Amino acid sequence: MFARTVSIHLKPNSVAGFAQIIEKEVIPLLRKQKGFQDEITFVVPSGTEAVGISLWDKQENAEAYHLGTYPEVQKALAKVAEGDPQLRTYEVSNSTFHTIAGHVVA
Repeated sequence: MFARTVSIHLKPNSVAGFAQIIEKEVIPLLRKQKGFQDEITFVVPSGTEAVGISLWDKQENAEAYHLGTYPEVQKALAKVAEGDPQLRTYEVSNSTFHTIAGHVVA
C-alpha cells in the first residue's frame, strides 16, 4: 500500500470551505481513480494548516493520479490555501483499517 500526504497552509477563516471542497470536489475525484483506497484529512485546532492523507493500492496508481487528476485538486484547494501544497509519499507499513501486503518486519 502507498500513501501520499499533502500539507497546506489555510487562508484565515477557511476551515469550513476546506472541508466542503474536500467533501464535494476532491473525494468524488479520488473515488474515480484506479487503486484509490481512502482519504483522511486533518486540520490543526488553530485552523491554519491542513493535512490530507490518501491511501492507494500501489505506487503506480498514486503516480497516475498525481499526473492526471491532482492538478484539478490543486486548483480547487487554491481557493482556501496560501502558498504551494507540500507533497510527500510513503510506503505504508502498518494499518488497523487495511491489510498491508508485504508487511515489513524489522
